[in-house]
Order: sequence, then C-alpha cells, then structure tokens
Amino acid sequence: MIPLSAARTLHLSAQGLLAPMRRRATKDDVLAAIRRMAQLQIDTIHVVARSPYLVLFSRLGPYAPQWLDELLAEGRLFEYWSHEACFVPIEDFGLLRHRMLDPAGMGWKYPVKWHAEYADEIEQILLRIRDSGPVRSADFARTGGSGSGWWDWKPEKRHLEVLLTTGQLMIAERQNFQRVYDLTERVLPSWQDARDLPTPAAAQQELLRRSCQALGVVRADWVADYYRLRKGRYAPAVHALADAGELIPVRVEGWSDDVFVHRDLSDQLADAVSGQSKSSVTTVLSPFDPVVWDRKRASALFDFDYTIECYTPAAKRKYGYFVLPILSRGRLIGRLDAKAHRAQGVFEVKALYLEPGVRAGAGLIADLRRALQRCAQWHGTAQVVVTAAPAGLAQALSAAGD
Repeated sequence: MIPLSAARTLHLSAQGLLAPMRRRATKDDVLAAIRRMAQLQIDTIHVVARSPYLVLFSRLGPYAPQWLDELLAEGRLFEYWSHEACFVPIEDFGLLRHRMLDPAGMGWKYPVKWHAEYADEIEQILLRIRDSGPVRSADFARTGGSGSGWWDWKPEKRHLEVLLTTGQLMIAERQNFQRVYDLTERVLPSWQDARDLPTPAAAQQELLRRSCQALGVVRADWVADYYRLRKGRYAPAVHALADAGELIPVRVEGWSDDVFVHRDLSDQLADAVSGQSKSSVTTVLSPFDPVVWDRKRASALFDFDYTIECYTPAAKRKYGYFVLPILSRGRLIGRLDAKAHRAQGVFEVKALYLEPGVRAGAGLIADLRRALQRCAQWHGTAQVVVTAAPAGLAQALSAAGD
C-alpha cells in the first residue's frame, strides 16, 4: 500500500516535474522533455506563451522557444493528431500512421463529407504542392469576408487539413507559428509503408506502453485518453503488461482501483513511499499540460477539479479565460488567470485562487514569488502585477517585480 502523495511524486517524476533543472536547458533537453511526455499538445492561444512553449518552460525553466520550431524543421518532430494536435517525436511516426491511412474513425478531425464534396479541389492543391513546393494557408486569398476563428477556416485551409489528416501532407516547419505544408515523401523521405509500417495490433500495444511510461502511475481507466485510443476495456492489456514485468502492481490508499507503477520508476518507489523523494518544483502549468488534460485523472491524483474555460462563454466562466494551474511541491495548490503585456513589459495576474485548505505561509509565498518572476522574465515581462488574490498575497507577489 502506497500513500497518495507517493503516487503524485511518481507521476510528476515520469512527467519531468520532480526537480527544477540545475543548469541552463539546451535544445536536446527540449526534445528529451517531449520524448518523456511522449507528445506535446499544440494550442494557438497566446495571452501568455502558447501552450507547447509553456509546457516546456514548466519542466525546463528558461529556454529558447525557437528550439521547438527548429526541432520540427529539422525533422526530429512531426505534427499529428495523437492526444489532440501534438508535436510527436519522429520515431513514433509509425505508431500514428494507421490513423492517417484509415481516418474514418477520427470524428470531426476528418470531415468525410467535405473530402467527398471537394475531392477535385483537394487533389488540385496536392498537385500544386507537388509541382511548386510547400504552401501555407496564408498563400491562398480568402473570398467572402474575413474569418472569425478556427471554425471559419477558408476552404483551402480545410483542404490542407484533410491532406494532413490523411497523411499525404506533413508540416515541414512553422513560420510565425503558421503551418507550412509539404508532401510527406519530401518531409520524411526515409519512410516506406510497405517496409516500415507496424501492424495495427503492434502499434496499439506500443501506444499503451508509451502511455504507461509517460503517466508513471497507471490505472486502466486512464490509459486510453493519453493517445485518444478508442474507448474500450483496457484492464486486460494493462494487466498483461504487469505480467510481462513492465508494470509493478501497487495499491494506493483510499483507492479501490488496480494501480500500477511503470518499471522505469522502480528504483524511486521506496523513496516516494517514505517521503525521501518528493517534487520540489513550483511552477505554473499550461491548461493543456498532460498533468491536467485528463480532468478525472487530475481529480483522482491531485484532488484538483480543473476545466479549461477559454472555450466557455465569458459570463459562465468561474476563474477566467486562460487559467494556469499552480503546481507547488507535489500538489496543485491553486490557479491564476494571467496575461503577458509584452509591449509594456508587464506580466499581469488578473486573479489568483488558492485551493480550499491551502495556507499562504511564508514558504509558499516565497515559492510563488520565485516562480512568477522566472515565468515573467522568460516572457520578457519583468514586472509582475497581481490584481486580485487572497488577502495580503497580491502585494507580496507583486513585489516580485521590484
């Protein structure tokens, strides 16, 4: 029997959030962090740093964001639908290739009706790229007024996304975060389906393995979400991995579910149980961080009820538009609604909320001050301004910019 605190420690260790980086991060550290998580979810909202860059900052501390772009352009990452739209290590291309070759089960990500209706136009775009080279959506003029969001893409953008989903195109690079589309055989010339494609069963098995490794602590009802596998009963597959020695069965205090620890963490298990090993990280997390992207898992592991509210109408939001969970020393202790005013050099915390029972003692305040200052400086917004927070906390944290 292990305490819940040990399960949290092991999960955070698997996710690269056990201890702060002791040195300046390098580009190789960026790739290593993504490999550790197995994937890095993409989102375009940039009231603070866009989500993939922020997820990496939470683990690496200050680093050069362009390294992520360079890794994509160098072919060491690719983009595809894994959890959602994600950067994925290029060596895992084969694990997701079956989704490209048979996309009919991917729901809204593959608009079957659109593909059938515009098959000729889609083929013309493919021929243009084959003859003239890579394109961006911006290379096609919009007709019929301006767009108002991702739901109002111009037709050519939709065509490009169909070709990306079916695997005929890949993202060769990003320019100012805009996708540049090119033929798959040009982006990944070494790949051959006939030679390199694993069987569907082998790919599914490896995705399960990657999920378990990235989670560190595993329940059967958690594994499907990590790569958005089809719903089903995964308990037999998880137990089979335990029988093969890849997972260690444990019991967690207060849980009735079967729980497993990945064998990579076997050397840390005893120290996590005794409390000798625990997370010393205090940082803000992206709403799309793997630690919180599964609401049920975050609730079970951290007793933290988190909903992304940026897609919720303003009048119905409880906390704010782009609310960042706060991780501190193994617990999710609160959340903050932030905005980086880059031109003014101000990192604004519109509101900061602590979880029930969390006391803002001197130690926590010092941790939060350091975390906010590091995050603000990395954004190029050295002045921290906290508008609303529990009594006395706003002034103490705003002083981080002094």
